[in-house]
Amino acid sequence: MTPLRIKICGVTNVKDARVCAELGADMIGFNFYPQSPRYIEPEIARQIIETIPRSAGAVGVFVDASADEIRNTAKSTGIESVQLHGDFSPETCRDLAREFRVIRAFRTEARFQPEAAGEFPDCDVLLDAHHEELRGGTGVTCDWSAARATLPFTRFLILSGGLNAQNVAHAIAAVAPHAVDVCSGVESAPGVKDYRTIEKFIAAVRTAEC
Repeated sequence: MTPLRIKICGVTNVKDARVCAELGADMIGFNFYPQSPRYIEPEIARQIIETIPRSAGAVGVFVDASADEIRNTAKSTGIESVQLHGDFSPETCRDLAREFRVIRAFRTEARFQPEAAGEFPDCDVLLDAHHEELRGGTGVTCDWSAARATLPFTRFLILSGGLNAQNVAHAIAAVAPHAVDVCSGVESAPGVKDYRTIEKFIAAVRTAEC
């Protein structure tokens, strides 16, 4: 069985990135949405990415950015995976997928339909909780039943939204995702990771797999 992959998002400094990689994170997310409290300048992200192993794949998080902005930022920072939140068409995602691994993010709001993920066959899919103002890192749990119903419509499902060391095993059992994504659940403050909490989270994921 392929091990469940772990993504830690909202990393803002070199030390946190290195510790995430050392503790076993498979993906490390960098937020390029200026309104986010975890926003990071592309140049700083580039310097961080140069210090972490390729085994901890860097993911760039974008919200309603243009395709050109995404390309330019990803190429200048060395990012190979882009996570897209907002109004991105299947055509735009297909075009970007020629150059990058594309993760199409959806929020499990009342209007969300699991089959919508099937419109993006070139993408992995991330499901997050709905929030009126914030895009990610809210600490709000997403709809696990909607996430489970999305599985047949995507090649790779990443579960996000309010995960932490206490609930991630239940989330894995309920959804059976291919990966889990944590942000605020392993922080002492927005953009500041708590290393002991990361250890506990990763241990909980690996125990849930057994």
